[in-house]
Amino acid sequence: MFQLIIIPFILFSSVTFVQAAELPDFTGLVEKHGVAVVNISAVQSLNVMNNQIIPEIPGIPENSPFYDFFRRHIQPFPGPRKSEPKSLGSGFIISSDGYILTNAHVVETADEITVKLNDKREFVAEIIGTDRKTDIALIKISASDLPVVAQGNPENLKVGEWVIAIGSPFGFEHSVTAGIVSAKGRSLAQENYVPFIQTDVAINPGNSGGPLFNMKGEVVGINSQIYSRTGGFMGLSFAIPINVATEIADQLKISGKVSRGRIGVMIQEVTKELAESFGLTDSRGALVVSIEKNGPAGKAGVQARDIILKFDEKEVLTSSDLPRIVGNTKPGSKVTIQMWRDGALRTVKVEVGETLSDEGSESRKLKQSKKPDTSNRLGLALSEVTDEQKKQLEIANGLLVEDMQSGIASRSGIRIGDIILGFNSKDVKSVAQFNELLNQVQSGKNIALLVKRGEITTFITMKLSDDDKEN
Repeated sequence: MFQLIIIPFILFSSVTFVQAAELPDFTGLVEKHGVAVVNISAVQSLNVMNNQIIPEIPGIPENSPFYDFFRRHIQPFPGPRKSEPKSLGSGFIISSDGYILTNAHVVETADEITVKLNDKREFVAEIIGTDRKTDIALIKISASDLPVVAQGNPENLKVGEWVIAIGSPFGFEHSVTAGIVSAKGRSLAQENYVPFIQTDVAINPGNSGGPLFNMKGEVVGINSQIYSRTGGFMGLSFAIPINVATEIADQLKISGKVSRGRIGVMIQEVTKELAESFGLTDSRGALVVSIEKNGPAGKAGVQARDIILKFDEKEVLTSSDLPRIVGNTKPGSKVTIQMWRDGALRTVKVEVGETLSDEGSESRKLKQSKKPDTSNRLGLALSEVTDEQKKQLEIANGLLVEDMQSGIASRSGIRIGDIILGFNSKDVKSVAQFNELLNQVQSGKNIALLVKRGEITTFITMKLSDDDKEN
């Protein structure tokens, strides 16, 4: 017999169909606020030393062990000092009279900076100041009645909300990319002063210095870094919160430099194992590993092996929190430090010292001195610091590293802007003396250079070889 099978409608009616949410429309935001985004390009000097142009080695990065081998066998050729235009990054206008925010790494090596506006007008920009510790730069163009961005509050950002970036990746001006906030308050290695906003917005070389907008059209950050194994976008982008950037910009505008609080300690992370060994119930705080002699913390009674848990009533959850909190404290302030010592809580009062602008801003000023006309066995171009610079740096003598070739010095950690104070056990007072001491060292022997970089002074060692004479 034929049997009618009835499928109850209730099975279908019980299923709720949810209409897919519409994706956001960014067109109005881009049209209204994109006009305040600028492209930053520059004229940068080619790699020139001794009036010779060093040919490029295609396909071989400078950190490759083969780079130096091939460089030695490609002879430099004499020629005039040349320069070439290069698209460096992005920026955005923060005042109608021409002040622009961008990243320090975008402009700090530029000989001449050109800013192109959305309406295609171009202006030569002047650097008001840079701060390498936060990677912020303030530049200015001579113009008026310019469109400006609206600034938002990064504290109000929520993980998961939409954000967009406008910039010039690979030189493609006013490119727009979108994504979401992935995390807030990220700490990155060697970046102690910035609680980064992490996003999955596509950021590539050339986006640096450009704005990160929320859906209200407010700038909440400056796109600064990406995490990548290839050099391209991999879904991890980091932006500097705009409130951090504007605080730095205000100081740069007033004085051209940034001052920060400091207490003179070296710290490390408190791991679970360290917390247990010190009798802490959880792994938090910043473990003091050394104290600066006669520094603010030392004078206040802080000791090595103390674990700082609070600074000025602000909790120090990780070691990366402490530099940020101290740096944002006004120099001269007297604050309380709560710390863990010998299984008990202790408190001390400390008067916060001052850290002036980092070596990046400092070195830029020093580079305005006369250019060296010789390079030495290490491939270093050096100049003698002036009396004014000696006073500024509080040193008796020294040589400024103005330029360098790839070689043993760069591999050993010497950087442009370093001040060389000593050669082995001798103070260095002139370029001629330095080169004479260098030429007396036989191949296979080690030398130790006493180097000042910002607030840090340390010895850098290197072993000379016959190959160094070719540099």
